[in-house]
Amino acid sequence: MDKRKGMGITIFVLCIGGFFVYAYLLMLSEWSPIVLQLSVLMIAGGILGVIAWIGYVMATTKPSPASITSDD
Repeated sequence: MDKRKGMGITIFVLCIGGFFVYAYLLMLSEWSPIVLQLSVLMIAGGILGVIAWIGYVMATTKPSPASITSDD
């Protein structure tokens, strides 16, 4: 088996295992409220982080000559 296929299988198995660990922590453990709060915090942080990155790129990218228009 080549390295790429082995890495793909490893990632697949780890993701499935991670899902079951997350489901256990969310549904069956006493840590459920904390896990839920952290999940929502990570989702909100990820979305706001992507929006902030888009804003940063828009603010720091120099305009190309084709996008410059005159205000006549």
